[in-house]
Amino acid sequence: MTGAAVGPRVVLVGPMGAGKTTVAEVLASRWGVTARDTDADIEAAEGRPISDIFVDSGEAHFRELERAAVADALAGHDGVLALGGGAVLDPGTRELLAGHPVVFLRVGLSEAVKRVGLGASRPLLLGNVRGRVKQLLDERTPVYESVATLVVDTDGRSPEDVAEEIRKALP
Repeated sequence: MTGAAVGPRVVLVGPMGAGKTTVAEVLASRWGVTARDTDADIEAAEGRPISDIFVDSGEAHFRELERAAVADALAGHDGVLALGGGAVLDPGTRELLAGHPVVFLRVGLSEAVKRVGLGASRPLLLGNVRGRVKQLLDERTPVYESVATLVVDTDGRSPEDVAEEIRKALP
């Protein structure tokens, strides 16, 4: 395909519990490309879980690692890319997403809480899980919408169904 933009075939964004990683794997399989998750990239590079990075090094350090991981993936990955839930909060990351096909996987509060469980491995959810998820959805949804070229609702849907909607919507 000559003249195609360099970078991922699609970038998936959305809050924790939206199914970004799972949908990325299904979609990549259908397209015959690879799936990549920037959270997994960070964990592999650091040799420790994101929850440990937050606790040991702080959120600011994690966000620096995340910004670099996203920039690297956008420049060097041509499959399906799933970003961590907070990646789009960085203005530089939002600028890098411009020109890429970005799908916001929208999830409602009840469904997100059900999917993330008690959030033991999710440092931003410590304390009142439902209240914290609601706060994150309220704060981040406008940002997800601002970078998205397509919005797909995931509530009550299988990852296969969500992936199929994306596949049909994108060339």
